[in-house]
Amino acid sequence: MGKQATVEPTAAEPTTAVQTTSSPTITGIMPIDEVCRRDVLTRLRRVQGQVNGIIAMIEDGRDCGDVVTQMAAVSRALDRAGFKIISSALQQCAQAEGRGEKLPMTPDQLEKLFLALA
Repeated sequence: MGKQATVEPTAAEPTTAVQTTSSPTITGIMPIDEVCRRDVLTRLRRVQGQVNGIIAMIEDGRDCGDVVTQMAAVSRALDRAGFKIISSALQQCAQAEGRGEKLPMTPDQLEKLFLALA
């Protein structure tokens, strides 16, 4: 089996949002803060490695129970990364409110963001 190349985002690359047809569109511009961004990217790179491992397991004919266990771990890791982003957004809103500034996202937008992962 050949080694797969990965493309690592750089600090100069803009943050982008991914929109799917199965999730509600959440409007509002709130960049992910730098500390959260680094943590989430680390988590996602780990997930990427886990997914590559799952692919190898399937290609090698491993037991379905082992494969599903690893898939469940990936799912939980993705959820944790998403909730980290939501937590950061909540903190940004609380800090903005504390400074008397306009909130970067409305409570309804934050709720939709949370429910997209729930």
